[in-house]
Amino acid sequence: MTLVQLNNLTTAEASHTFMQCCTASLWVGAMVQARPFVDKNALSTHANFAWQTLAETDYLEAFEGHPQIGNINTLRAKYANTKELASGEQSAVSDAGEKILVDLATGNADYLEKFGFIFIVCATGKSAAQMLTLLQARLPNDRATELVNAAEEQRKIFHLRLDKLLGRK
Repeated sequence: MTLVQLNNLTTAEASHTFMQCCTASLWVGAMVQARPFVDKNALSTHANFAWQTLAETDYLEAFEGHPQIGNINTLRAKYANTKELASGEQSAVSDAGEKILVDLATGNADYLEKFGFIFIVCATGKSAAQMLTLLQARLPNDRATELVNAAEEQRKIFHLRLDKLLGRK
């Protein structure tokens, strides 16, 4: 999709499109209303501005748009072909071992219980072992700190999705 096409979508189409990037309703509404964007930098700048104006409930709404990695079978499926999926990336990614998958599932459950929302991380290019390390590093945080961390990770995710939407990698 081009920026011109994005700018010319109907309100309903634009809402649906932005919802694919982030499921926080107020963020989506702000992005739809901010059109037309003069360039991709304006889109990115407004996405950040709209995100920074949101409240905790909005961040939690965005987090709910992500599937929870909560069981071993889901994790096995996600990381079954990490070497193949990682081809072309700068860092090498190795296959996820069973212990890492079990620890990641357990850590995700612990995280949800402690903070009341799922573990959010911009996972692009990260192996299961790297994800586990990040999860374990964030588990000792207090809720306020972790809400800020998760919100920043969500911001990275919607920027990646906006880039993909406009054909940038």
